[in-house]
Amino acid sequence: MIDKKVWLITGAGRGLGVDIAKAALAAGHAVVATGRDPRKVTAAVGDHDDLLSIKLDVTRPEDAKAAVEAAIGKFGRIDVLVNNAGNFYAGFFEELSPEQVRNQIETLLFGPMNVARAALPVMRKQRSGLLLTISSTAGIAGGMFCTAYAAAKFGVEGWMESLAPEIAPFGIRTMLVEPGFFRTELLTTDSTTYAAPFIEDYAERTRETVAAWSSMDGKQGGDPAKLADALVQLVDLDQPPARFAAGADAVQAFEAKAKTLLAQADAHRDLSSSLSYDDA
Repeated sequence: MIDKKVWLITGAGRGLGVDIAKAALAAGHAVVATGRDPRKVTAAVGDHDDLLSIKLDVTRPEDAKAAVEAAIGKFGRIDVLVNNAGNFYAGFFEELSPEQVRNQIETLLFGPMNVARAALPVMRKQRSGLLLTISSTAGIAGGMFCTAYAAAKFGVEGWMESLAPEIAPFGIRTMLVEPGFFRTELLTTDSTTYAAPFIEDYAERTRETVAAWSSMDGKQGGDPAKLADALVQLVDLDQPPARFAAGADAVQAFEAKAKTLLAQADAHRDLSSSLSYDDA
């Protein structure tokens, strides 16, 4: 038997968030499932005695504070915060508007920060908790057409890695999850916004990339239900991993990035190592 925990999950109205909520409930945990429309959250997850559906737009700090207060009012504690809510602004950097880039970072980076800022005082008081943030392999290695998305996810990686030692003395841990391609709703029109093409130099590659990604929607290799079950298992460990490569393609991305960094470190090792002051 596992210890019953209280999970607060963002973006639980569709996609991976629904699977995580269902997996946590099936394992005997209590779940505060949040989304912009709590009715859709309840409809997606299903009725359950240990389920509380709450409105939460992660870009609104007041929503985050209210959701945390509702969680405490219902269950008395928060053991696991799952920062899952997300969207995707795709396109070449020059064609993404400044507003689109800001909106991407607002949702994917400042959103999790808003919810964590609301939940951390509760976890500090408890002297326990886990911040689990859904990042992406795009937070490990950038790629074409992903400039805004990768910028936000790289920010999430740096934020969580830096936050970890700050909150560890209070018994609070962090876990980054980097999925590869999973059969979620990320590539659907509800979640993906493509930059409006207007620069001819990018036109052909834009058409090719949009067509390739559109054809991939619903055919991704990763099973989100299996990922949700894996997260329930990892959360129950005494020492959850600081990072979890979710999917065989994510493992490959980790390995490729590690090899690239080592090669770059070695490429100009003598010059890199010769930049100290020549103190007598």
